[in-house]
Amino acid sequence: MNSDIFEIIKQNMDLDDINITDYSPLTLAYIGDGIYEIVIRTVIVDETNRQVNKIHKAASNLVKAGTQAKMIHYIMDDLTDEELTIYKRGRNAKAVTRAKNASMSEYRTATGFEALMGWLYLTGQSERMMKLIKKSVTVFTAEDNNK
Repeated sequence: MNSDIFEIIKQNMDLDDINITDYSPLTLAYIGDGIYEIVIRTVIVDETNRQVNKIHKAASNLVKAGTQAKMIHYIMDDLTDEELTIYKRGRNAKAVTRAKNASMSEYRTATGFEALMGWLYLTGQSERMMKLIKKSVTVFTAEDNNK
């Protein structure tokens, strides 16, 4: 039995196979944003039982564009050539909007991070995605705790 979340969704929802090369970098970032947020929410909820507004604030700090832009720099040396290419495609995509609390540079870098997460998810590489998220979150939260 396959335990990859994307495969489980595909099977249970009767979705067609996809051709990942047909997806634009912004589509990859769209799905990457969602899957990354689910992972972060799961981690935050697991940490402790607390008020929902505090859970939301903790999660928001890790999913905002500025944080994602920092995170990709922490894991950059760990990326394969193919992953780096996907990240750059996302970063260089021409988005119409940008985050309200981030510079355009941060927003574009975060879009590259999200595109990478989306690509890993859609290609059934959830374990790799989790490894990269864990490293970036661990480094970022350790840095946060030292302030």
